[in-house]
Amino acid sequence: MTGPDNADRKSGDTGNWRSEIGPFLTMGMELAFAVVGMFFVGRWIDSWLDIAPWGMFGGLLLGVVGGFIRFFRRAMSMGTGGQAKRGG
Repeated sequence: MTGPDNADRKSGDTGNWRSEIGPFLTMGMELAFAVVGMFFVGRWIDSWLDIAPWGMFGGLLLGVVGGFIRFFRRAMSMGTGGQAKRGG
């Protein structure tokens, strides 16, 4: 008997969506943590060296650039099936 909950599921397909969406969620979290983390490192540098707001801007810029580089490298390796990581 198939109800509305089981109509879209294939047999043996339970839990598979988690493994498919997991890498994408990880990439987004890494990008967000890089930006926010470097922002706060920049604020700490501001208070330490008394150069506000330049440390905050520098940290934010480093976080955005570094986060996007990491994001795009992982996205490209996922798009090629991981061949970029294996070297060919």
